[in-house]
Amino acid sequence: MGQAMSTENPQPRPDPGAAVKVQILAAEHWSLLAARTLTYNELFSRVTIFLAILSGGVIALALVAQADHFGTIFITIAIPVLLVVLFAGIATIARLTALNRDDYRWVIGMNRIRRAYLDLQPGLEPHFTTSPHDDLAGALHTLGVEGAGGGVGSVFHLLQTLPGMLMVIVAALGGAIAGLVAIAVGLSKPATALIVALAFVAVIVLMAIWSRRTFGALSPSLEPRFPSPRS
Repeated sequence: MGQAMSTENPQPRPDPGAAVKVQILAAEHWSLLAARTLTYNELFSRVTIFLAILSGGVIALALVAQADHFGTIFITIAIPVLLVVLFAGIATIARLTALNRDDYRWVIGMNRIRRAYLDLQPGLEPHFTTSPHDDLAGALHTLGVEGAGGGVGSVFHLLQTLPGMLMVIVAALGGAIAGLVAIAVGLSKPATALIVALAFVAVIVLMAIWSRRTFGALSPSLEPRFPSPRS
């Protein structure tokens, strides 16, 4: 009878390759962590370079303003200097957008590895605080920004990110350049103020649309394979 019972309730056989699979997944996991670290290092370096260029330009213009008292020479020098700073800002935002796209790729890869861990050991799921799903919702959950899925909250979250903050600074530079050009051609103060406001808003809108389209052009390899369950 004992032999019959053992035949009816066979014990599950352990996977002989499970240990090797875990080692391979762990090595890939650490590789993605290293890639994220390098991405963050370059991101902060780019921001530091831009802020150094911005600070140098503002200090130089302050010295010229003291000597010329915001006269014609100041306007003649300020416009090209601010254009250079504006170019540096746009280039920095472009690179930050690319780095954020790379970081999104690393997060998706880590989520897929976490899914593999759970496939090997389903009982570990209660111990994970990050997501095993490789769609946008899963990536946001891993990054801790689930509340930024859309609406007003997503707009405020965008302004809190490094690209969002730099967009505001670059838009202010665009408005300042437009205001200097308006003063140079002899427009009135109300017209100059209107041009500055329009230039500020236009730069923010254009850069937001451009960044969204650039980030949205993701590789087919990032198509969700383990999507989040619908609530």
